[in-house]
Amino acid sequence: MKKKKVIICAASIIVLAGIGLWIFGGKKANQTISFSTSAVQKGTISNSITATGTIEPVTEVEVGTQVSGIIDKIYVDYNSVVKAGQVIAEMDRVTLISDLESAQATFDGAEAEYVYQEKLYERNKTLHSKQLISDTEFEQYEYNYRRAKSTYDQTKAALAKAQRNLSYTIITSPINGVVTSREVEEGQTVASGFETPTLFTIAADLTKMQVVADVDEADIAGVKDGAKVTFTVDAYPDDVFEGKVEQIRLGSTNSSSSSTSTTSETVVTYEVVISADNPDLKLKPRLTANVTIFTDTRENVLIVPNKALRFTPDKKLAGGKTINDCNAQKKVWTMDAKSFTAHPVKTGMSDGSNTEIISGINEGTEIVTETIVKSDMPEMNMPEEAGERSPFMPGPPGNNKNNKRK
Repeated sequence: MKKKKVIICAASIIVLAGIGLWIFGGKKANQTISFSTSAVQKGTISNSITATGTIEPVTEVEVGTQVSGIIDKIYVDYNSVVKAGQVIAEMDRVTLISDLESAQATFDGAEAEYVYQEKLYERNKTLHSKQLISDTEFEQYEYNYRRAKSTYDQTKAALAKAQRNLSYTIITSPINGVVTSREVEEGQTVASGFETPTLFTIAADLTKMQVVADVDEADIAGVKDGAKVTFTVDAYPDDVFEGKVEQIRLGSTNSSSSSTSTTSETVVTYEVVISADNPDLKLKPRLTANVTIFTDTRENVLIVPNKALRFTPDKKLAGGKTINDCNAQKKVWTMDAKSFTAHPVKTGMSDGSNTEIISGINEGTEIVTETIVKSDMPEMNMPEEAGERSPFMPGPPGNNKNNKRK
């Protein structure tokens, strides 16, 4: 019985080995080799950085009050369009009118006393000059006059202050714009102490907006005034808005971000102000913007795909064509019916997909970008960029160790 099991196991191993040999050694894949080309052409190439910012009105004014009291009437609401000087709210005036009347009465009394003492002083000054009264008497008249004048000036200032405080109960818009925030209701009491309470926020022309973006310290060196900017907002994901850098604020902001549960690092950012037109009013204040700032742009320059600079013809896949190589760090390849020819080039800026060509190749030249291997086994159909195949990826069936590409 044991011998029978051994025979069955041995037979199974032989069968499996035969199947594996047929699959991995005996079955050959028919392959077609071709090469993809691209013409050297002129275009625009750019480098950019990304940041996150907040959309704000270019001009926004907080309207408050310098006196304490009760809000009596409110004439505007959110989104109300207002003009400069327009009355937007009134405060209760009873207390301030009473203060003004009291200040007026005090002033009237001080004025009467001042006029009387002035006349008395002038009269006795003449008598003193004729030596008809003593120095002591004259000095007393002069003292009374100066005290009356000081009290008069003091009450005059107090009266002006009471009049000014009463005028503060009429709250007007300082600019033409739109009310974006209303912080009070009728009947609410506001207290003006060390900080003026904000009643309304008014934004000027909302067809002109700005984005205040936080740019990382590692990227700020590439940002220049006037640089082109594009940005998107989550509210309109399919729209791309344009703007330009108006200001790079020198003051930095430090914020801490936790990298692990026990450590944190400080992130330094700079505020970059970006102007943007908003003719259709899609951009609302305080929307979050995902910003792309173009740090360098080259227009009307020769460009080639980056993969063309990585391509090197494989002798095994060249199909018998001659390979004319050159000793250059950067090169592109052209191809004809009989050969591959390398051309040394001088490169400039790259955007990750394309690279600027400064010299070495002419516009319109067809250059090779990649090798395309097509097989009758669908899983094998893929472009092959020479030198970029993973050493851990299995080769096509039928390829042995001596057939691997170099």
